[in-house]
Amino acid sequence: MVLSASPCSLARSSLEEMLDSLRRRDEEEEKKKDSPPALPARPASRARLPPARRSLPNDFKVGGSDQVVVPEKGIGSNEDGEVKEKDSGHKRRRSDFGNKRMKRDEESPYVTVSSAASSGMVWELEGDDHISYFMKKKLRVWCRQPRGQWELGTIQSTSGEEARVSLSNGNVMKVARSEILPANPDILEGVDDLIKLGYLNEPSVLHNLKSRYSRGMIYSKAGPVLIALNPFKDLQIYGNDYVSAYRQRSVDSPHVYAMADAAYNNMIRDEVNQSIIISGGSGSGKTETAKIALQYLVVLGGGGSGSYGIEKEILQTNCILEAFGNAKTSRNDNSSRFGKLIEIHFSSMGKICGAKIQTFLLEKSRVVQLASGERSYHIFYQLCAGSSSGLKEKLNLRAVSEYKYLNQSDCMIIDAVDDAKNFHQLMKALDTVQICKEDQELIFKMLAAILWMGNISFHITDSENHIEVVDDEAVISAARLMGCSSLDLVAALSTHKIHSDKDTIAKSLTLRQAIERRDAIAKFIYASLFDWLVEQVNKSLEVGKKSTRKSISILDIYGFQTFQTNNFEQFCINYANERLQQHFNRHLFKLEQQDYELDGVDWTNVDFEDNQGCLDLFEKKPVGLISLLDEESSLPKASDLTFANKLKHRLDANPCFKGERGRAFRVRHYAGEVLYDTNGFLEKNRDTLSFDSIQLLSSCNCKLLQLFSKMFNQCQKQSVGTKFKDQLFKLMHHLESTNPHFIRCIKPNTKQLPGIYDDDLVLQQLRFFGVLQVVRLSRAGYPTRMTHQEFSRRYGFLLSEGNVSKDPLSISVAVLQNFNIPSEMYQVGYTKLFLRAGQIGALEDKRKHVLQGILGIQKYFRGCQARGYFRELKNGVTTLQSFIRGEITRRKYGVAMKSSITIYSRKLEEIHAIILLQSVIRGWLVRKDVSHMNNMIRLKKHPENAKPRRKSRMKIPEVKQDLSREPVQNLLTAFAELKKQFEKADSIVEQKEEENTELREQLKQSERKRIEYETKMKSMEDAWQKQMASLQMSLVAARKSLAPENAIVQPVRRDLVSPRGYDSEDAISMGSRTPGGSTPKFSSSLSVSDAGRQVNGTLTTVSNLMKEFEQQRQNFDDEVKALIEVKQGQSTTAKSGEELQKLKHRFEGWKTQYKVRLREAKTRLRKLGNSETEKSRRTWWEKLSLRA
Repeated sequence: MVLSASPCSLARSSLEEMLDSLRRRDEEEEKKKDSPPALPARPASRARLPPARRSLPNDFKVGGSDQVVVPEKGIGSNEDGEVKEKDSGHKRRRSDFGNKRMKRDEESPYVTVSSAASSGMVWELEGDDHISYFMKKKLRVWCRQPRGQWELGTIQSTSGEEARVSLSNGNVMKVARSEILPANPDILEGVDDLIKLGYLNEPSVLHNLKSRYSRGMIYSKAGPVLIALNPFKDLQIYGNDYVSAYRQRSVDSPHVYAMADAAYNNMIRDEVNQSIIISGGSGSGKTETAKIALQYLVVLGGGGSGSYGIEKEILQTNCILEAFGNAKTSRNDNSSRFGKLIEIHFSSMGKICGAKIQTFLLEKSRVVQLASGERSYHIFYQLCAGSSSGLKEKLNLRAVSEYKYLNQSDCMIIDAVDDAKNFHQLMKALDTVQICKEDQELIFKMLAAILWMGNISFHITDSENHIEVVDDEAVISAARLMGCSSLDLVAALSTHKIHSDKDTIAKSLTLRQAIERRDAIAKFIYASLFDWLVEQVNKSLEVGKKSTRKSISILDIYGFQTFQTNNFEQFCINYANERLQQHFNRHLFKLEQQDYELDGVDWTNVDFEDNQGCLDLFEKKPVGLISLLDEESSLPKASDLTFANKLKHRLDANPCFKGERGRAFRVRHYAGEVLYDTNGFLEKNRDTLSFDSIQLLSSCNCKLLQLFSKMFNQCQKQSVGTKFKDQLFKLMHHLESTNPHFIRCIKPNTKQLPGIYDDDLVLQQLRFFGVLQVVRLSRAGYPTRMTHQEFSRRYGFLLSEGNVSKDPLSISVAVLQNFNIPSEMYQVGYTKLFLRAGQIGALEDKRKHVLQGILGIQKYFRGCQARGYFRELKNGVTTLQSFIRGEITRRKYGVAMKSSITIYSRKLEEIHAIILLQSVIRGWLVRKDVSHMNNMIRLKKHPENAKPRRKSRMKIPEVKQDLSREPVQNLLTAFAELKKQFEKADSIVEQKEEENTELREQLKQSERKRIEYETKMKSMEDAWQKQMASLQMSLVAARKSLAPENAIVQPVRRDLVSPRGYDSEDAISMGSRTPGGSTPKFSSSLSVSDAGRQVNGTLTTVSNLMKEFEQQRQNFDDEVKALIEVKQGQSTTAKSGEELQKLKHRFEGWKTQYKVRLREAKTRLRKLGNSETEKSRRTWWEKLSLRA
């Protein structure tokens, strides 16, 4: 329980009262033994008093519980776990039913449960009563066969320590009672979480996993751990549909997607780095599981499975690392021969902003040495099969079978694997991670050089086994690809140079030394190339200066290995697995139970196998395995045999070590004993490269080899074992800073075939991983824990205002009670809240629902606010547009008027010219006819004149004919031209008449619009004049009512009434200003000076109001005119609209104020008028009384 601010404690708290009631209840239920035993359920731990040094808060209360679960120590047990004797004085007889299994696994398949559902009965499910009940009810049990298998059956009878069991196949056999375990009912078969099993024992777990595996459900949960069985086939449980389902949480079945989703949500919610640790044996599917988790995280942090950019680069790194780091082994066709940690960085918004890859312990020996039936790294086979003809010619590549490094194992292909296709995918991946073509060509050159170096052969020259290099195609090709001369390469491979003060002596190497040097160069080039490639990938994925918040790390490291012959590689791999198992134990057992104890949670410790002793055997100084290996490696005359003897001598007393004959020794790992052969330990631990080899690499023209040799010289030389231990320490330090999520991959069979389930193999792996202990701990434990401050800060807002308290503990308990979280599903510690699995998810759903409601309200408010602003903006724009449209229309009207006048004048001129032309032509025709008529008349009067003429005409007929031909032709041509011109002029006249008609119509329309505008303006002016006149009349009436009887009111002139004024709303008048001297003057005839001053003050107020009205009207008119003059000839701008809007607001404000002041003035005038009337009445009565 949490420490309260008040140091005092209650004399008898509610917690003590609850414990007393539980004790009394236990004593009553102890007497009842006739009810059938209940199936075990997840226990809800009883609360207990905290230590005396801590006190509970005064206001702390614990709610009642409908279910009370007694600890497994037994009902009525004391603190030491001893069973109390019955009242009769004799102890209950215990049977050893399942005792052997319980002792081995340190668990009991029977749990004492008391609940309302079971009528409040508490039963201890042990002893003869249990056997009798199972036999009477014919319930199923598990019995162990002589070969170790477990079979289902029913108990028929018992005799002493044996029982007759009828198996499911009909056979009946005798089984020791210690070899019988209860089986779960059919309703619990195939549950997705092993915690849900009623009886938790090895055969039940195996049967449940087998049942799910046979139905294609390869994922199961063991509390916080995900168990994944390798199906050895493609399953349709991945892809975009499943990603969306787990992302939206519409599916809750166990899956890698669910584990990755939990890590992502925890990172976003808690702002703590997460890690997904994937472990398992070789061939169990670790690499594929890591790829699936990575794909899901990329979708979460990138926005889609087909996304581009950094997300696509991260996915493509798998293709590159598999090509250069994976190989076919006897147990796995795609085995990772290195460990890797992929750290994915996310921004504050949960988006991927970069990644980093770390690799561990690449198996370099696979480059030069292969076991039968295995292959080297995939990249060599892909390069030979998929490279283009041009690349093959440039690298002088041959078939795989022609290279000794590849053909020594007689395994060069993998069934159903296309190396050429994979090479093309690799090329795309290299392009994706931005490795240029030049660097890609250098990579392939180095790979080809390694292959040709493996083909270099030697022949012995003398009896001392000295050699010479065979100068063949292999030497030439390797030297050309490396960028050095053949002579330098031959010298480096066949001689050892000894440098003295003055001279350098070259000593020939033996055959073994030459082969070791050749292989050492090949291994060094490949390992350096692998490290350089990972570095280039990291540069492409680099976070840099991008905003990064938290990260999720995915660890895929080699599984525990044990072969017939285990060498240095297995030694390092199994050491790494021991370190990871310690991390697993620390987080799931040690820290978990320590947290319960430190926070005062009622808890019974769960025992587990701690591998700290084995880790000390490896790491302890100066007598650890790695320290002794480094010590022996530094000695010049040391050998593998002397190293083995030193281990036996120095570590013989260690319980985890056992020396064997010769060079062998045994180590007792968490997964069992492993026999190691020290052959090659010292050489592989030293991993030396001769000075001659370094000089050769530094002299090459290839920039990669120069870089590799420079890095080798700069780095501080460490042994492989020490370097690997340092890497593991850094890895563990990184993992300790994260919240871990564990995935245990299980290999169901060694044949790598689908549908085969080997019980013994699966059980062995489950024991290695401590799955049963994890399930037992998870079933009784509290996987979710939060401090009171964190819990109240995250969920306190869910409470109503009346329940809000400043105390985090009170807030936390109020939240749990308010949402009806059962008391057995949580415990309140001193500083933290401990919750069972699933409870935090329910609270998160409620929190999400409330936040969605809050966001909905905020969205509605913002929408209303935006709509109001939009309406205001729209009204302003509409007003501005109306002014602009009016101005544009007036301008267009003026332009149209000017153009119509110009066109009309041109038309008139053309018409006048046409009429003039027509009149001239008509006059000419008339004159011609008149002349012809006069000639005819003249001939009639004087016919004698016609005869000589006829004669003369008869005399010259030939001359006339000659003269008439040419003029007639010319006249016809001229007539035709005139006709054309006339027709053209006629068409022009018609066209001009049509245009004139259209212009007249436009002119009429313009005139109509102008008349309409004038009519509207007159009507508006009349309305304004009437309003102004009414105001003036109101003022005159007010003055008349204020004037005394003997006052002479001057008549109001007509010119005082302004013909224009302001509209009642917002129309702006352009009328003339009322003269300032039009205010009527009143003669003061009051006898009393105070009354005179009051009348003068009132009249002054009225006069000031009129002056202010005229002045403000003139000011507004001037500003409007100025604004219109500025806007003429300019385009519409937002600035002019803002100025107009401001002017309008200013006018509205002044109008409102003026109305208020006018109303006040009217009130004062009315009051003054009433007082004057009373005075006049009193004066009249006084006069009347005097007359009387």
